[in-house]
Amino acid sequence: MKIVLENKGIKTDTFYVPPFVLYEGEIVVLHLHNGVYYYDTEMFLKDIFCGNTEHKNVVVNRKMTFIDYFRESNFRDVFFPSRVNRYIKKDADLTNPFLVKLFGDKYATRKTKMNRLGGTQRKLVSLYVTFLKTKDIIFDLAGLDPQGAELTFKMVKEVVKNGGSAILLDNFPDMKEHASKYIDLEWNDGNVRPKKEFKF
Repeated sequence: MKIVLENKGIKTDTFYVPPFVLYEGEIVVLHLHNGVYYYDTEMFLKDIFCGNTEHKNVVVNRKMTFIDYFRESNFRDVFFPSRVNRYIKKDADLTNPFLVKLFGDKYATRKTKMNRLGGTQRKLVSLYVTFLKTKDIIFDLAGLDPQGAELTFKMVKEVVKNGGSAILLDNFPDMKEHASKYIDLEWNDGNVRPKKEFKF
């Protein structure tokens, strides 16, 4: 199996991410714990794992892409709102499991405005568009209900088993049994939480 990413340990002044290797065909769940600074910690690690921020202990062999939420500027939203059709492109494969699930909902059609979609639907569209470009992703389940989170995870698993890889940055330990590897972020001090700026 090919190594997609190798983490030899990320140590900051407030937390430590133990070493792990992400192979092709695997999903690593990195449990960040729930708390006020979950988002800042997630964005910090996402930048390292995507290769946007270099870290001496992390080797990225294949470019990874973070699946972000769909956002539209206020100007564009008012005058030219994106619709599902334009976002996924006209030549989209409508037999794709992501889109079959999306359009199975009576409130989602190809003409639906993107900002009108629910959290799970928006995540499915983002997954579909990202998987058109790459099979190596970093994702989270923020904003999804338990059913949406499980569905999203299952769909990622399906793509990963066909030569992809994924890192789930999670704030709940629910996905432990589904992961190839499960890593717990370790706080240096139980009372200390990271600030926006991390120091190595």
